[in-house]
Amino acid sequence: MATKPSADTTSAPSPPLRRGWTTGTCATGAAKAAFQALAGAGFPDPVEITLPHGGSATLPLARTELAAGRAFAAIVKDAGDDPDVTHGCEVGATVAPGPPGSGIHFLAGPGVGTVTLPGLPLPPGEPAINPGPRAMIRTALEEVAAATGQPADVSVTVSIPNGAEIAARTWNPRLGILGGLSILGTTGVVVPYSCSAWIHSIQRGIDVARAAGLDHVAACTGSTSEAAVRQRHALSDLALLDMGDFAGGTLKYLRRHPVARLTLAGGFAKLTKLAQGAMDLHSARNPMRPEALADLLRTMAAPAPLVALAATANTALELHQAAEALGFPLAQHVAEQARTVAQAVAGDAVAVEVLVYDRMGREVGWAPGWS
Repeated sequence: MATKPSADTTSAPSPPLRRGWTTGTCATGAAKAAFQALAGAGFPDPVEITLPHGGSATLPLARTELAAGRAFAAIVKDAGDDPDVTHGCEVGATVAPGPPGSGIHFLAGPGVGTVTLPGLPLPPGEPAINPGPRAMIRTALEEVAAATGQPADVSVTVSIPNGAEIAARTWNPRLGILGGLSILGTTGVVVPYSCSAWIHSIQRGIDVARAAGLDHVAACTGSTSEAAVRQRHALSDLALLDMGDFAGGTLKYLRRHPVARLTLAGGFAKLTKLAQGAMDLHSARNPMRPEALADLLRTMAAPAPLVALAATANTALELHQAAEALGFPLAQHVAEQARTVAQAVAGDAVAVEVLVYDRMGREVGWAPGWS
C-alpha cells in the first residue's frame, strides 16, 4: 500500500540500478557447465566464469541434460534493470566431442542467427556468436580442459528458445543475421540503460551498408520518419539506420567510417533538440530547454509571440502548431540548423541532408546536403 508523504519533501536517493549479464556470459556459463559434465566432473550449479575485464559471474543453471556423446546446460538470462529484449530468455549450450585436434567449433542452434552479409565482425555463413563471447567460451572450456585432462576438442551449439521470434523485433533481419538472435557482449556485463546495444546495432548497420557498397544511408528517429524517407529516396533496408535518440553515436561513427551521403530524418521535437546542439535526443535524458529554445528562435528571427511562447509551451508540438498558425516556417529553420550541427559532427566526408516530419509523416522541413 502506498504511504502518504511526510512534510519533509527531501527525496531519498534512488537505489542504484542493478546490472545484469549478457547473452555471451550466459552462453559461456552454459557451455562451461556442459563441458564439465561431458568430461565426467558433473554439472556445477551454480557455475562460475571469469569475465573479460576482470571479476567473475556466478550463474544458476536452469536445465541440464547428459546423454551419450553430448551434454546440455541452460541459463536464464538476467539483464538486471536494463530493458533488454532478451531478459528472461533461456540461453543454452550443447557440447559434443569433436575430432582430436579440432579445437572448439561453434554452431547456431534453434533461435541463434546466422550471418549472411559482409560487414559484420563475422564472415557470412558463421553463427552469430560474436568474437567477444567466443573468446569467453574458449577461455572457460580451456579452464575445464586443464582441470579435467579432457581435450577441448568440441562443438558448442548455442540455442535460445523463441529466439527467432524475438529477433524479428531487433535489427538482425536488416543486418542480414537470419534465423535468430546474436550472442553478444564484450565485457560480459549489461549496464542498465547504457544504450550500448542500440549504438552497437547502429554501428553494425553502417558497417554492413559500407561493405555492400552503398553511398547513401538514412538515419531515422522512428518508424514514421523511416517510412517517409524510404518512400522519398527508395532506399533498401540495408540503407536504413534505426538511429532513435542516438544522433551523436551515429554521426561520430560516420565521421570515422564515412558514407558519402546521409539523410538524417525525424520528428520536429527531436530534431529541434539536435538544432540546439544535443546529441542525445531522448526527452528524459535531454529535455527541451525553454531558454535555449527561445535563443534559437531569436537567431531565426522568429515573431516575438513565438519567442515568448517558447518559455511556456508544454510541448514542441504546441510550438510547431503556433508557428504554422503565424505562417512562420519554424520546421524549415530547425532543419537548416540541425543540418549545420550534424554536418559539423559528421565531417566533410559525409554530405548531410535533414528532413523534418510531423506526426502524420508530412514533410515540414528540408535542408538539402547535395544537389
